[in-house]
Amino acid sequence: MILICDDDATIRSSLSLVLKRAGYEVASAENPHEALGFVRGQCPELILMDMNYSKTTTGEEGLELLRKTRVFCPDVPVILITAWGSIGLAVRGIRAGAFDFVTKPWNNLALLNTIRTAIQVNEESKEQARPAESTAKTVFRRERIIGRSPLLTQVLDTASRIARTTAPVLITGESGTGKELIAEAIHENSERKDRPFIKVNLGGISLSLFESEMFGHKKGAFTDAHYDRKGRFELADGGSIFLDEIGDLDMVSQVKLLRVLQDHTFESLGDSRPKQVDTRIICATNRNLPQMVQQGEFREDLFYRINLITVQMPALRERREDIPLLVEYFARQQARQNGLEPVEISAEAMEYLSRLPYPGNVRELKNFVERTILVSQQPHLTEVDFKNQYVEIAAKTGVHDTSVHSLEEIEKQMILRALELYGGNLSKVATALGLSRQAVYRRLEKYAIRPPE
Repeated sequence: MILICDDDATIRSSLSLVLKRAGYEVASAENPHEALGFVRGQCPELILMDMNYSKTTTGEEGLELLRKTRVFCPDVPVILITAWGSIGLAVRGIRAGAFDFVTKPWNNLALLNTIRTAIQVNEESKEQARPAESTAKTVFRRERIIGRSPLLTQVLDTASRIARTTAPVLITGESGTGKELIAEAIHENSERKDRPFIKVNLGGISLSLFESEMFGHKKGAFTDAHYDRKGRFELADGGSIFLDEIGDLDMVSQVKLLRVLQDHTFESLGDSRPKQVDTRIICATNRNLPQMVQQGEFREDLFYRINLITVQMPALRERREDIPLLVEYFARQQARQNGLEPVEISAEAMEYLSRLPYPGNVRELKNFVERTILVSQQPHLTEVDFKNQYVEIAAKTGVHDTSVHSLEEIEKQMILRALELYGGNLSKVATALGLSRQAVYRRLEKYAIRPPE
């Protein structure tokens, strides 16, 4: 049962028709009083709720109705109905507990997808709340995610719960913590696992190329458009799209992205015909998006659109108990890839590795272990072997003395040292530090570092 609450009879009729055709049972109310009378008697599966019921457009009636319905039906998802000009109001509604919002005029397919997602997420939450013995747990595939620490286990539990839904996911955490691996695991454990998983590094796409890369183009759409090209969203149709470094997206591109996330439609460059896609959205960032919203650097409506479910990746320093497992995994992997004999790592070396700061997190550890194995070419690695390779990048960081430095200062010194060692070759610097070239550029800008000419 879905309850529609709207004072416009035309909207109630249109929504009822769409929902009944999709197989849902429908009830309707034309004002808050009728809606509250309904929820006092029974709780629907979902509520579609308008924000305004009088001549005013403040939305206070809708917010008050939202608060009251949650008293009687606290677990029922609520989807708000608003206009593009009232998205700020809808965001207030989400803060007050609404699941999502749709805009007028709505896209029927997008609306149904949002409804299915809301009901699915709610059912998953109920399932997890039941006693463990009453639920048959499915095995969560996590082949390349190594560790048993409580923080990582918590992340995997969350990923396992949400994988089978279509809800958008935002993965946050420092660079190198494994955000992409979690995104892949969510996709591989979903019903979309046999469909495409498209990765997009938004930090590496310029404003001028954004539309072409994401939405595709027709032949002749611009000077170098010699053939038709599908965009990333079209390639991801039926599957999942991973939007990495979404915090680096400029404001103009944010608007364009918001529209496709809102109604699942877009237009390729040079083509006026809208295309519709069914794509699950998984985003990742190492930036503080709430702070960026406050500073006007990231759209609030886009933030709430992608932030339905958040997965926070712990830094490696927060799960040091996983470091020995990671070291052994990387060592076995490197030996296998290069046809080397299995490498034994001494207990002293493992203890040394467990103490290091790792501002680059798991990516830095992986690079460090692999470099040491390849350079040393020894079947037994000691603490000295690792110290020799660590000094190569971090001799000036102050890691081995008794003073305490901020992680930012350590990171800055590592970058300066790497630039010196590799003669300003940013590709080699990126490889040595376990970062992408785009990430290196951002850090050069952050620390006002000019690479050698």
